Amino acid sequence: MGITSYLEQAQTGVWDVRASFLPKVYLDAVTDAGGIVIVLPPQPADDIVARRIAASLDGLILSGGADIDPRRYGETAHEKTATPREDRDAFEDALLRAAIDAELPFLGICRGAQLLNVALGGTLIQHLPDVVGDERYQLGGGVFNPIEVEVDEGSRIAEVLGDERRATAHLYHHQAIGEVADGLTVTSRTADGVIESLELDPAHYGNVPFGVAVQWHPEEHAQDRRLFAGLVEAAKAARDRKKEEA
Repeated sequence: MGITSYLEQAQTGVWDVRASFLPKVYLDAVTDAGGIVIVLPPQPADDIVARRIAASLDGLILSGGADIDPRRYGETAHEKTATPREDRDAFEDALLRAAIDAELPFLGICRGAQLLNVALGGTLIQHLPDVVGDERYQLGGGVFNPIEVEVDEGSRIAEVLGDERRATAHLYHHQAIGEVADGLTVTSRTADGVIESLELDPAHYGNVPFGVAVQWHPEEHAQDRRLFAGLVEAAKAARDRKKEEA
């Protein structure tokens, strides 16, 4: 299972260098569900390289992180929008497109959900407090705000969550999905209308076995690994199908 990561300045021992960085909770979430993790740092990747990376994976997770460059969806930056990580934006955009073309199961998490929407032509709300009037969606200080969400019946994510279509969503996002891209279906919203999950529409992407993205952080809920278990199961099935077709 490939998981995208950050490039951050990191200190360890005598070293103070740029390094690939990914919180361990992502690794735990995948291994708890029976998967094996491959960390994917931002790197130069044209369409050919992205396809080669996707071909080497059984599944993909787009992790959370910094704000996406607003120029990617035709807007100027809000004063609260963070400095873009152009290397990560470019790498993950190319990798996601290659994954969809390769019919690779994937899960987008927080920034990953936003990237999916932007990559397919949608937009983002750059600062949610301007819309909802407070900072409940990102309390700050690394404190996640847990709320209960219920996903729509009949959706792919509902199949994964099972009879109990509710989940505790650990929120930490000051941005949100704006105009939804063609080919995506919204599968849950908060009481005030903020989109919290979406997925590939089978009518457009029916051959992708698992194309789900959530605005919350499921890796933070160690007692609920349903999303990761669903992704790992889909990845194993896709791998076995490829072996049979080879």
